[in-house]
Amino acid sequence: MTTEKSTGLTDWARPYYQASTESPFLFYVIFGATADNFAISRNKYLCDGIPDSLEILAYGPDNHPEVIDNFRTANLQVLEDDAELIADIARQTHCIVIKGHIQNSENLNYFRNTIGLLTFLLDNGGVAIFDALSLSWWSKSRWMAEIFQPATPQPNSHVVILTSAENDDANTLWFHTRGLLKFGRPDLSIHNVPSHYHSAVIEMFNRFIGFQAFGGMIEQGQEIRMNSLPDNMYCLHSGHYDDPDFNNVHIEIKWPEIY
Repeated sequence: MTTEKSTGLTDWARPYYQASTESPFLFYVIFGATADNFAISRNKYLCDGIPDSLEILAYGPDNHPEVIDNFRTANLQVLEDDAELIADIARQTHCIVIKGHIQNSENLNYFRNTIGLLTFLLDNGGVAIFDALSLSWWSKSRWMAEIFQPATPQPNSHVVILTSAENDDANTLWFHTRGLLKFGRPDLSIHNVPSHYHSAVIEMFNRFIGFQAFGGMIEQGQEIRMNSLPDNMYCLHSGHYDDPDFNNVHIEIKWPEIY
């Protein structure tokens, strides 16, 4: 979903774009980064400017060191299976926080530029990136391979699909996403999914993630049309930005009444 510009960089196009009053919001923490000079190579990092509305906040031993520990302590449990990266993060005494609302636009160049900025910070002392919206950790090597080097938006890598058991039944799950706020779009939720529909719901979510990231909007009451799911499923706008399960509004997908 990119188009080549005469400047040599690519526009990250949004072919389904519809204007919205909601604005994208980004929130990243880069552990170990200490860059003072943000002279970012346009061609190396695919970045033609830092979005004006982004805050760039540096913390270290002499500047609110508790901020680093707060981010680290609250979120490292997500990395329980990567002892080496946990130890690397634990050694860091500096971090840079990047956050802010972005004006909604017909392309994702703000996202391309932010990814370039984050990659630049990894090359300037950073050892790991914490995505506070999707609650995801990225080592430098994984970020480079999965996010930066493809040089395309990769929305499904920036949004996570989470599950949890409902009604004490391990086979009946609540599926929901985190991370679509980065694209100025609501997250997704569906409750009481039996095991025989798990794969179909994941497929539906992945379709909606890409559709929304590339600018589409899910209408109130929109019906779900998939051969692998029941007829008469539909979408309702729900939630609020203070909901800790999403940190975003969301689309609640409903089963048919006869289900």
